Amino acid sequence: MQVILLERVAKLGQMGETVKVRDGFARNYLLPLGKALRANEANKKRFDAERATLEARNLERKSEAQAVAEQLDGKAFVVVRSAGETGQLYGSVAARDIVEVLAAGGFTIGRNQVDLNNPIKTIGLHEVVLHLHSEVEIKVHVNVARSADEAERQQKGESLTSADAIYGVDEDALKPEDFFNPEAEFDGDDE
Repeated sequence: MQVILLERVAKLGQMGETVKVRDGFARNYLLPLGKALRANEANKKRFDAERATLEARNLERKSEAQAVAEQLDGKAFVVVRSAGETGQLYGSVAARDIVEVLAAGGFTIGRNQVDLNNPIKTIGLHEVVLHLHSEVEIKVHVNVARSADEAERQQKGESLTSADAIYGVDEDALKPEDFFNPEAEFDGDDE
């Protein structure tokens, strides 16, 4: 299907271009969201008449997105989750979790604006790309940790995936005597 783009669409084209897309993509995404019009003579005339308005609206949205991007620039957000000793999360951190953390920080971002191909499944520092506008994207840092204290330690560069980091014990320095008392008396009763 031929469509006229009403705004820039990533990997597809710029505003005003006529592009050929699959029918389902046009019917289910581009047309309902107002990102494109079917390419026919009436719609071409309509686009030419409304071009200045569309460009002004696009410029306004872009400037709003850039203002939000400037506020988000360099920010780090902490997500507290349960995890095992190896740093593997018992759940995961998905796009909706990142949206909630950003909302708690005072930023309203849509879930479709979070570019997270796979959910985060380990503790640590992660970079997440946010698409605030088709021409504005920014990276924010998400610090996934077991507690706020661990998040601070991770922010300083400490690794929290070993017993030493978690419990403050050097596991290589442990000896068998640390686990049991060899002088303890055995009374011979197993029950």
